[in-house]
Amino acid sequence: MGTEKMDVTALGELLIDFVHKGNNELGSPIMHGNPGGAPCNFLCALASCGEKTAFIGKVGEDAFGHMLKKTLDDHGIDTTGLLIDPDVFTTLAFVTLDETGDRTFSFARKPGADTMLRPEEIREEQLENTRVFHFGTLSMTDEPARSATRLAVEKARENGALITFDPNYRQPLWKSEEEAKEQILWGIRHCDVIKISEEELQLVFGKEPEDGAQALLDCGVKLAFVTLGKKGVYAKNDQAQTVSPAFLELKTIDTTGAGDIFGGSAVYGVLDSGKKPEELTQEELTRICQFANAMAGLSTTRSGGIPSVPKKQEAIDYLKEKGLWA
Repeated sequence: MGTEKMDVTALGELLIDFVHKGNNELGSPIMHGNPGGAPCNFLCALASCGEKTAFIGKVGEDAFGHMLKKTLDDHGIDTTGLLIDPDVFTTLAFVTLDETGDRTFSFARKPGADTMLRPEEIREEQLENTRVFHFGTLSMTDEPARSATRLAVEKARENGALITFDPNYRQPLWKSEEEAKEQILWGIRHCDVIKISEEELQLVFGKEPEDGAQALLDCGVKLAFVTLGKKGVYAKNDQAQTVSPAFLELKTIDTTGAGDIFGGSAVYGVLDSGKKPEELTQEELTRICQFANAMAGLSTTRSGGIPSVPKKQEAIDYLKEKGLWA
């Protein structure tokens, strides 16, 4: 199955998100374990939209690792490139939520299996047989996964894949802010489409969304999606720009994975358009952003990353109800 042509292949972290769900009678935290990891949340959104997807990464030879592989298999994601390593433990993330559903992260990752993917472990045929290759920076915090990520990006580009990137900055995982900025800039210079948050744009360029998006295009990015939290998303290419509001009437209980689900749904929209990212019109960008906002918004009404991904038709039905989808 590894050489079958894929629509989207992603490399990176696959982990367990433990979300704080209150305390027991002794005051100790009750943690709810969900399968997660930004690239896999992203792929699950694409798989939900009917795209053929594949994942490249590493988990430990432990109960969590096997559970995560099964989760991807159950979602129809090709796991040919997922390695199960007996020498390292599956990475764990601990997510605490404030009263608005926003998160802070701590990681059990010293090292975690996701950082131990080696360049020689990547199957090159997977990079030769994909329309899109996606990556983030969690696989670039440490070696050997950083070298594996860079190799995969370069090989996929050589083979004509569209490269998509999500910085997904998690401050506790970096030795310094400078190192994080350096790796994010490498990603920016090697991608065609980026999904980046307003805060990440400030971190790298110190600019507001419109000027920051232009700075991304000046680095060679063809299409930028800048997520603005409750304000929605700003999208820009050389042809057009648009602001698409978030759907604030949806009752948010957990924002875990929402940005990844937006990203995967937006990339689905780009693929579905049949056009190059730089050729999309304002009308097409608005439609893509509305769909991706609906997918992400609906996901925040449920717990977890992967388990919260809505079906494509749910988002379309929601947009039709609001008179935004013909």
